[in-house]
Parts: sequence; structure tokens; C-alpha cells
Amino acid sequence: MERLSISIGLLHFPVYNKKKEVVTTSITTSCLHDISRTARTFGVDNFYIITPLQSQRELVGRLIKHWQEGYGAQYNPTRRYALQNVAVVSNLGDCLQGLREKYGHEPATIVTSARAHKKSISYAELRKRIRLAQQPYIIIFGTGWGIEESLIDHMDIAHEPVYGQGNYNHLSVRAAVAIILDRLMNKNR
Repeated sequence: MERLSISIGLLHFPVYNKKKEVVTTSITTSCLHDISRTARTFGVDNFYIITPLQSQRELVGRLIKHWQEGYGAQYNPTRRYALQNVAVVSNLGDCLQGLREKYGHEPATIVTSARAHKKSISYAELRKRIRLAQQPYIIIFGTGWGIEESLIDHMDIAHEPVYGQGNYNHLSVRAAVAIILDRLMNKNR
């Protein structure tokens, strides 16, 4: 069966800082550019940036406008194309509501984490589910030191962490998005 939709969300609240306090993280322009390019490469339908801070949403809006309509659109047309699927919302509920309205189905939520979770499933199992999807999927990526635990508990699925060779496990979110999308959406897998 043909999949309906794969979207990603970059969550800036509620996430932890290194002291395990729940905070709102700042948007970085490198995340906006790099993740939008990765999302386009792997056929992601929607890239949501999720932040409650109006000033941060306005910043993203200005950046997107520059690359869509301003000098940036002429200077780098591939960046313009990469940013066409980016939307900025104030919370995860607004993101999920937008997907419901767009696709007419309840989206399945997939959460990412550097730590294993009781809901964790393998990449192979998740890839199989996505390819047989009868509903849209959204993969939520956390910023800072990870997504707040009670929110993880409310997600439908968690996938196994990205493990390296040693004990160190703190990838940048840009790197994690690229690795995870390759593992899930690479047509050669």
C-alpha cells in the first residue's frame, strides 16, 4: 500500500537542558537550512519547526521569506526549493491538527531519543510500518538534551536510538535527522 505522508517536527519545547530542567531552546539557522535540505532529499512532505516563542517563529518566517522571495531566492534556488515544505507552529498540538486537516487522518507520532524507551522499536520494524502506512506519520526530533519524558510517553511509537561505537551518545539534531531519515526512507534499504 502506498504511504500517505511522512513529516518531521523539530521540537523546541518541552525539552531538557543539561541540568534536566524543562526549557525552551532557541532555533538555529543551521538547523533550519540543514534539516530542510535533508527532508527534501528523503522525500519528507512537511517539516514543522515547533516553538512557543513568537520572536523565534518570526525569525524563521523572515529567514524563509528571504530564501523564498528575497535575494536568497535568486542567489540559491535549491535552498528555495528545500524550504518550501517548512512550517512554523507554536506547539505540537497545532502541528498535529494541521496534519489532520491536510490528510484527513490521525497522524501516528514517532518520537526520537538518544535513550532507549519502553516503546522503542527497531528501524527495520518502523520502516516496514511506514511503507505499509494507512495514515500519515510524523517523526518528532527534540532539541537541547532531549524531549521531556511525559511527552515521550504520549507518543505512539519510539524508535531505537542511534548508537555509535562508544559510550558517548549526544549527536547534533541535524546529524540525527539525517541518519534516521536515511535508515527509514532510503529506497535502497
